[in-house]
Amino acid sequence: MSPSALPQSDTSSPLPPQDGVPKPQRYWAILAVAVSTGMAVMDSSIVNVALPVIADNLNVSASESVWVVNAYLIAVATTLLPLSALGDIVGYRRVYLAGLALFTVFSLVCTFSDSLPMLAAARFFQGLGAAGIMSVNAALIRFIYPTRKLGKGIGISAMVVAFSTGIGPTVAAGILSVGDWPWLFAVNIPLGCVAFFLAARSLPFTPRASHRFDFLSAVLNVLGIGLLVTAIDGLSHGVYWPWSLSQIALAATVLWLLVRRQLNRSSPLLPVDLLRSRPFALAVCTSMCAFASQITAFIVLPFYLHDTLGYSPVQTGLLMTPWPAAVVVAAPIAGRLSDRYPVGALCALGLSLKLIGLLLIAALPAQPSLAALLPCMALCGLGFGFFQAPNNRAIIGAAPRHRSGGAAGMQGTARLLGQSTGAALTALAFALTGGGIVAPLLMAAGFDALAVLVSLSRLRKRPDPAV
Repeated sequence: MSPSALPQSDTSSPLPPQDGVPKPQRYWAILAVAVSTGMAVMDSSIVNVALPVIADNLNVSASESVWVVNAYLIAVATTLLPLSALGDIVGYRRVYLAGLALFTVFSLVCTFSDSLPMLAAARFFQGLGAAGIMSVNAALIRFIYPTRKLGKGIGISAMVVAFSTGIGPTVAAGILSVGDWPWLFAVNIPLGCVAFFLAARSLPFTPRASHRFDFLSAVLNVLGIGLLVTAIDGLSHGVYWPWSLSQIALAATVLWLLVRRQLNRSSPLLPVDLLRSRPFALAVCTSMCAFASQITAFIVLPFYLHDTLGYSPVQTGLLMTPWPAAVVVAAPIAGRLSDRYPVGALCALGLSLKLIGLLLIAALPAQPSLAALLPCMALCGLGFGFFQAPNNRAIIGAAPRHRSGGAAGMQGTARLLGQSTGAALTALAFALTGGGIVAPLLMAAGFDALAVLVSLSRLRKRPDPAV
């Protein structure tokens, strides 16, 4: 790559309009985004498989070991919106590189942690790094790809996110079959270094807003989202329910104060200005429903494969592969189609396929053959791939370019809130049905049905073909 192909400065003055970056810089930039985003997303699920091993090694209880996961989740969920707003002000590239460096450094700290407090603290800061990556990755893609190919770029990102989420347990099982749990974090170090080198050389500089960072709004966001995520997670783990409900009430109060503070701001941290846009709001609602459905299936199916059908942990991980593999095939195709066809129709089609797949799995006999089960899982992945890329394009495309950071942060927040809600309701369904899989799968199908209806409502009024 020629150094002359890269912008030479990142000042606060407006940059001249640039519709994407030239090749081959574009290819290196999207590779850097794919590697770092894949690491950050996979790390949110890869540790789940190792929790029993970590608990035994550090001499802590199973309930205490959950903080290895919770610390990461809370850090990501509470800082996505503040960091995306910061990206609008200081530049998305700076936030991205800082997040990638923090994630890599604290992956090293996790590798050498020898106590639960040290590991949980390292995971929290690792989560802050992941939030820096995920808060602005979609905004950067908007500046990496020209407008006419934005769907293609979003499709690649959606493919990476979906595949990393689905393949996490399989990767964890493979690493644990040849090494101890610290290797789950050690593998991030060389990958993070390579991604940082590529990102520093190829990510574009972006225009920077002139307004100041709203620290009070950031604090309210951290408190509100943090309380909400902690309460939902508590419900999913059987915490005394009056305590969780009181947390939800307090979270609602804090978030109400946050919304009131944002109403009269031109560039609010919580993007209420963007949520006034019908296409943006409907895309966010669709995302929350779809990810609630996905996490429900991803919790239920491993239990089904391992406990009911008797497959080993490694076999269970491998048998989950048709879902993310189908996403890899569908997401780039759907991303390109979203540049030409209505997003609402593509999302409704994809979520309908996923809905059919879930209903077929729920209707399978007690001991189904793999020839019957695996195609149903692949159908779910195919449908999810056709939903995710167009929907993400709608979220990013509905926002003005100078509000790309807010749109990207809201996209990630919607995904995390959907997953947290789905996980809590799945735990409740398990408790009420004695561990049966049919009720949770029907609940997941219900979320998809709601998402289909929301997607179809986008076809009633369509300002432009991209929405």
